[in-house]
Amino acid sequence: MGFWVQLAHSLNVAFGGNRLTLRIRLREEFLSRFAGREDVLAELSGAVVVVTGASRGLGRTIAEEFGSAGAKVVVNYSRSKEPAEAVAKKLEESGGEAIVVQADVSDAGQAQKLIDETVERFGRVDVLINNAGITQDRLLRKMAVEDWDKVVKVDLNSCYYTVHAALPHMMEQENGRIVNISSFVGEAGNLGQANYAAAKAGMLGFTKTAALELARYGITVNAICPGFIGTDMVNAIPEDVQEKLLKTIPLRRFGKPEEIAKCVRYVVEHGDYMTGSTLDINGGVYMRT
Repeated sequence: MGFWVQLAHSLNVAFGGNRLTLRIRLREEFLSRFAGREDVLAELSGAVVVVTGASRGLGRTIAEEFGSAGAKVVVNYSRSKEPAEAVAKKLEESGGEAIVVQADVSDAGQAQKLIDETVERFGRVDVLINNAGITQDRLLRKMAVEDWDKVVKVDLNSCYYTVHAALPHMMEQENGRIVNISSFVGEAGNLGQANYAAAKAGMLGFTKTAALELARYGITVNAICPGFIGTDMVNAIPEDVQEKLLKTIPLRRFGKPEEIAKCVRYVVEHGDYMTGSTLDINGGVYMRT
């Protein structure tokens, strides 16, 4: 709000304290400053969307969903360069605009680089989707410290790093959407995934606190908790194990990546009055009370 305080003071001096003139000028400045801002996010056309871990799986599908809506998409990857470039190429061939940015977002400096390159290219960042994540599954008694640290760094720390880097730009714009991709495992727990469960649960707490702090700047922060989704990781599970997993899901099927992507898009396009929320898209495998 510092901008508006300074502007009001300057106009007050300029117009000799004339309150009516001051109000008119402030209204004109507000309309000029924010003209079209809601339309960018409501329609997504021209909005700048950063998707971490976008070279494959959920991230790829989310990037494609936003690209199809006319957004300018930043396809982030850590090591999978060729798949990331393929995503960007597909978006451009369909008439969209996309760039590829290599950054290991579990490193604060590289997360900052991701946002810096985004702003350098597009001049702003409207939407940040924290999708990057890994698993290193072990029972607690067999889990090495390295297994714990690596998952927490990628799945949780990266969320803080990217948000912290994007905040100055979103605060200056007084508008932004942040969507954190958590997991039902962060709500229910899961055998052999103490590190993953802790990181994804931490993301939910981070989402709520960030939502409280950033609402005053017009920035919303929400989380989505997918269940078992038919990505390469789930499809690689042995068939007999998949059958056992399906029996735990009331809808008796795995989710589709497109279903998660459409949910993310809904939150960004239509979630003006939604912040600090967690959406469960899991086929009923976990039901909150």
